[in-house]
Amino acid sequence: MLKSLTVKNYALIESLQVDFTTGLSTITGETGAGKSILLGALGLVLGKRADLNSLKNKEQKCIIEVSFDIQNYPLKTFFKQNDLDYEATTIIRREILPSGKSRAFLNDTPVTLNILQELSSKLIDIHSQHQTLLLANTSFQFQLLDALAKSGKYLASYKRGLILYKKSEKELTEIKNNLEKQKEQYEYNLHLFEELEQADFKADEQKSLEQELEKLNHAEEIKLQLNAVFSTLQNEEQGLLNALNLIANNMQSISGYSNNYQQLNNRLQSLKIELEDISKEVENENEQVEYNPLLIEKTNDRLQLLYDLFKKHKVESITDLLVVKNDLDEKVQQADQADEILIKKQNEVATIEKELDKLATTIHTKRKDKIPNLIKSLENILSNLEMPHVTFKIELNQQKTYYTNGKDEINFLISVNKGTDFIPIKKGPSGGEMSRIMLAIKTVLSKHTKLPTIIFDEIDTGVSGEVSTKIAKVMQDMSSNMQIITITHLPQIASKGETHYKVFKQEVDSIIETNIKQLNPRERVNEIAEMLGGKTLTDSAVNHAKQLLEV
Repeated sequence: MLKSLTVKNYALIESLQVDFTTGLSTITGETGAGKSILLGALGLVLGKRADLNSLKNKEQKCIIEVSFDIQNYPLKTFFKQNDLDYEATTIIRREILPSGKSRAFLNDTPVTLNILQELSSKLIDIHSQHQTLLLANTSFQFQLLDALAKSGKYLASYKRGLILYKKSEKELTEIKNNLEKQKEQYEYNLHLFEELEQADFKADEQKSLEQELEKLNHAEEIKLQLNAVFSTLQNEEQGLLNALNLIANNMQSISGYSNNYQQLNNRLQSLKIELEDISKEVENENEQVEYNPLLIEKTNDRLQLLYDLFKKHKVESITDLLVVKNDLDEKVQQADQADEILIKKQNEVATIEKELDKLATTIHTKRKDKIPNLIKSLENILSNLEMPHVTFKIELNQQKTYYTNGKDEINFLISVNKGTDFIPIKKGPSGGEMSRIMLAIKTVLSKHTKLPTIIFDEIDTGVSGEVSTKIAKVMQDMSSNMQIITITHLPQIASKGETHYKVFKQEVDSIIETNIKQLNPRERVNEIAEMLGGKTLTDSAVNHAKQLLEV
């Protein structure tokens, strides 16, 4: 419940503080006294956008603070989810600085307006004449029906399932789109893969091919030089090997005379063996070298194929080319397996649909079962509010579409006068009738769900006399299990509150200010009397006021 409201430097308010009580409280005051200013301040602290023009003194900050007793509300999870300190008496503070900057605090912790708005919707419901437009809102109509049907847990399961369904449907669409793209690319990717598969390049092949081509292109020069080397080594008269043999023989003949000679002889023998081996390899290489135009063309073609593949796939090495080949292989395999993936996802979506349909049918059945009770309750309450001929018809039809709260479409129809056709509720009743209908709906809701504090802002507009007394009785009944605050201009309603507040203007240092006070019994009698007969208090007005107040 709302425990207190403190306002500083807001509109016509210099400073005020008011404490609220349980049950039914009434707020009265002359037209223009500032009742709407109080509601504006309350709206601001509950998360509405700030306006620098709302500052009374533009050089000082505006501070609005409210305290709520929240121990009877299931809000601990909300505080935990938003990393906030839970307090049984929670304090919300809003500050608007002269710079225009706005700050909000929840139990002295800075919070965003979104968090403030979410919390405030669970704490207080400010019902103005404008809120009667909710009657035409299908979401509000479903909220009313679901409160009676107690379908909350089924709706929660449905909403979780709907999130999963939309996610799976999105994935299914992506799979289908990818499948189409894969089918379009499959033949091309397969061609590219087979081209690389057929080319069958090895990681180190480029270097060996380039070296082989270099050798083949210079075959004649290589052969000429190898012949010259071999001839120099093997010439019978001037050959290097013959000369080395003579040297080695001479050294061998004296090798027995000295260790140094022996070492030199050994080295010459090793040199002789190495040179003979070189000669054989030169001869062997020379025999293998030949000018082969066909082999040159083949090697060149192989290299050119490699270079073309580099260019085609925008790579610079065989290693990179092999990576491309593996990627293409994977894409081809994915395309081959795509139908299997698609079927699996389709089955998943179908399973979720089946569960959603089951939940939607349960929700539909529970709603439909409660429609007669809802209609009867509303018609009974409105009959007591001098609308004896009003009748309702609620059409509930299950569709194929998955909506956020099930598969139902609702049509809320009303007939205000006896014998008239049913028409959509937004087109039928007058303003005063709409206020009474909304009061009836809130009454029904209060019996089936834990409502926050309700502030009725002149819900009695357009009614008077006996109707206003009955409206007051309805609000009294509601206030037995929740806090009701009503702003009224009717003495019949003002007299039924357990606590009575008056909003008034006063002149302070030649400046008009708005303030509020709780009336004592004597002041309350005078206030009701003024509402009945005007500023001049007459005995009849005072007596009538006492009669209304039962004092």
